Amino acid sequence: MLDFLRETTVNVGLDGYYAYNFNHPVGRVNALRAYDVLSNEFSLNQASVIFDHPPDLSEGRRWGGRLDLQFGQATDTLQGNPSNEPRPDIYRNIFQAYGTYVIPVGKGVNVDFGKWGSSLGIEGNYTKDQMNYSRSFWFDFLPFYHMGLRANIPITNAFSINYWVVNGTNQTEATNGFKNQLFGFTAKPRKTVTWTTNYYLGQQHPDRNVVSTPSAIPVQPGLNFQAIRPVPDGRTHILDSYATWQATPKLTVVLEGDYVIQRLWREAAPGRSSTPDHTDGACAYLRYQFTPKVAVATRAEYMSDRGGLFSGVTQALKENTVTFDYQLANGFLMRYEWRRDYSNRPSFLSDVQGLLSKQQNTATVGLIWWWGQKEGAW
Repeated sequence: MLDFLRETTVNVGLDGYYAYNFNHPVGRVNALRAYDVLSNEFSLNQASVIFDHPPDLSEGRRWGGRLDLQFGQATDTLQGNPSNEPRPDIYRNIFQAYGTYVIPVGKGVNVDFGKWGSSLGIEGNYTKDQMNYSRSFWFDFLPFYHMGLRANIPITNAFSINYWVVNGTNQTEATNGFKNQLFGFTAKPRKTVTWTTNYYLGQQHPDRNVVSTPSAIPVQPGLNFQAIRPVPDGRTHILDSYATWQATPKLTVVLEGDYVIQRLWREAAPGRSSTPDHTDGACAYLRYQFTPKVAVATRAEYMSDRGGLFSGVTQALKENTVTFDYQLANGFLMRYEWRRDYSNRPSFLSDVQGLLSKQQNTATVGLIWWWGQKEGAW
């Protein structure tokens, strides 16, 4: 009856948490967080279902596909911005959906078409595969997903080239006609070291506004637009690089550096400025696996947000996180985490409406369950 699922893995994940914010913020909101957005309540971060049918060259099958369905708070973070996604409700619960074909050229060129989670930045969507429970500022700032075409071209067993052409940043449906591109590589200079570098070129400014007035020509719901003229044509540039070093079987070291620059206009003209905003910084991670069930990880992060691209104001953001893992069983992980966010400007909510603080301390307990046939990272 289920023969069509042969060689397809079906996997389920549940991820919930309780966080306590020592600022006692109005609305119980943890400012500048990606997934652990609420404090002093039990929260469902995400529930996920994954169908994965990868190519299998040993069986002569060059095609494959993957579908990730997602529900919960993380879904709203990923897909909840109507100014960035014209019709987010259509795609909100589809985190990934892409088909794959391996072109028989050289060592095999892997091509995907569809929607996929971004590989800009070391951190990803599924908590079980991360070093910490909370996500970094950089995860929250860099793209979450893309829609388009991507290719991975192996040159040697230790070096491959990556190329993307996509609608935009966090856009299943584009907000303009410019197609963003990524050029990058992944290298393994040593067996214990993996290094990825990406350069992303985009144009994030919309060329139309959504209007409620019906068009004279019948269109689908939510597709009534008014053109923006002239269209801002400033570019977004992202340089992203990260490396993982498995120093010993138990000790993992990760470093990440990022530089983002964005302009509203490519050239200055009367009445308009092309002065860029830019955000740069780095993350460092350490994780030590004491026993098969117990591990400790830490993260230190710095972000210089000049122009407020990430946070809305110019500031220097920092955070330190310590995470303790206890795996009760295969597929059931408990995480205990302490995190301190701080800045040179008041940026975090307090217990007084309208009064901001320069720091935010949280304590979190995360519970993550997963089961299914897929081995390793999701």
